[in-house]
Amino acid sequence: MAVHGSSDILVDELFETTYRLRQFVEARLREGGASVARLRALRMLARAERPLRMRDLSEMAGIAARTTTTIVDSLERDGLVERVRHPQDRRAFLLRLTDEGLRCHREAEEIDRVALAEATAALTAEDRDQLRALLARIRETTG
Repeated sequence: MAVHGSSDILVDELFETTYRLRQFVEARLREGGASVARLRALRMLARAERPLRMRDLSEMAGIAARTTTTIVDSLERDGLVERVRHPQDRRAFLLRLTDEGLRCHREAEEIDRVALAEATAALTAEDRDQLRALLARIRETTG
């Protein structure tokens, strides 16, 4: 049962479900040496058509620049990301995945996929469609 943090039990249950889902996936990723935050950064860098500025990564992830710096520093220390000089701005650097970063990204994506499939296995295709439609209505109202 959700902790009552708002005036609406539905909202509390949404937050509780999201929290538990993240913890579930986080535990699986940790076993493989990753985390949700690191996977998100790797995912955005892998999907980008070109190397990204730190600010771009921060905005795409919706996290503070300081948090992005901490994540990128960790990824760089582990040899997964490299900083390269920006071709037009000598003061700026761009972020690019290394070959090891691409390999780790693929592994973490598979762990994430399996964990999410396990977490949602009890939902039928119809359940998934209905839940997505309901969540879309909430997003539309709050968008």
